[in-house]
This record gives sequence, structure tokens and C-alpha cells, in this order.
Amino acid sequence: MKIKSIHKINHTSKRYDIEVKNNSNFFANNILVHNCTMYNDYMHCRSLDSGAHESRNWVKNEWAQKAYAIPEGWRVCGENMFAKHAIHYTKEKGNALSTYFYMFSIWDERNVCLSWDETADNAYILGFTLVPVIYEGIWDMDFITELNKKMETNPNTIEGYVVRLAREYHYSEFRNVCGKYVRKNHVANNHGHWAQQKIIKNELQ
Repeated sequence: MKIKSIHKINHTSKRYDIEVKNNSNFFANNILVHNCTMYNDYMHCRSLDSGAHESRNWVKNEWAQKAYAIPEGWRVCGENMFAKHAIHYTKEKGNALSTYFYMFSIWDERNVCLSWDETADNAYILGFTLVPVIYEGIWDMDFITELNKKMETNPNTIEGYVVRLAREYHYSEFRNVCGKYVRKNHVANNHGHWAQQKIIKNELQ
């Protein structure tokens, strides 16, 4: 595609903006991805130029309280779970959340994603909650097969999962060391993108 315009963003640290117009989701190496990124001087939800949105207020406040502790040139990535997207998390259903922001990775000034142990250590230091870990260990295809079956038979309880190597890796390795799998028809929506609909708040435990 041809470049239509280039806009200068006055920030000193590295930025990555790969938002897709209208639905805000995008595929990287056939993997559906979307997230919220925090730096020590800036944060954005999906896009560098994310506009104001009711569902982003909570996570922006969370960032404002913790940004000072994020090292220069580092970025913290996680999921903003404030609003219902595909699954509604409630106390009644027994799937209420422990927080509205679940951290899943930290990248340092070398553009290296920290090892999982280092990620957990830094999550504790920064005061962020890590995404739930379903399985940790050597790749087990039998476990993955059972997990996929569970996800397909319980579409309203499991959205998907991410698999990554436990060691640190450079951004250039990403396509070979990290993957995301989501349930069938995950992004199908007959009512338009969730961000254009009335905000339905997820519930905390």
C-alpha cells in the first residue's frame, strides 16, 4: 500500500504504531494481536494516536501512578480489560477479574523482550498483575490439543492464549518465538466494533 501521510511525534523513546483502521486489531505473521503499551513518559492503547475513550480511563490512571518506575527506553505491554469485548467477565459467572490491566511482557532499551522470570520479577517491582499462566514447561502437544478442544466447546469462557519462549528474545525473533491462538470466529461482530458501542464494564473480584 502507498503511504498517504507521515506525522512527526515528539517523543524520545521508540514507538511502534501498527493499528488497523476501523477495528483496531491486526494480524502479525497470521497472529491476531492488540494491546496496551506503557513507557515512562507516554502510554497508548493499540495506536500511538489513540483518542480519548471511556474504556481507557482506568488504565491511563494506572499508568500515571506507576510510570515513574518504568526505566527509560523500556515499554510495558499488557491487556486493557476494562470493557467487555467478546466475553463479559462478572462475579455472577464466576470469572470476575482481579484487575483491569494484565501485563504480559516488558521490552528493554535494546528492543529485547525480557525472559519470563525477569518479566515476573519486574511485574512485582512495578506493581502490575501478570496474565494468568495456563501451562509452563516443555512444549506438550497433547496439552495444547486438549486446551483447543476446551476453548472450542466453551466459547464464552475462553478467548484464546499466547505461547512464548521462556528465555529473552529480540524483536527480530518475534515471529519465531511467540504466537497467539484465538477461538474460531473470535473477531466476528454483527454490531460493529465494540469501541463504537455502549461500554459494558467488566467486573472485578
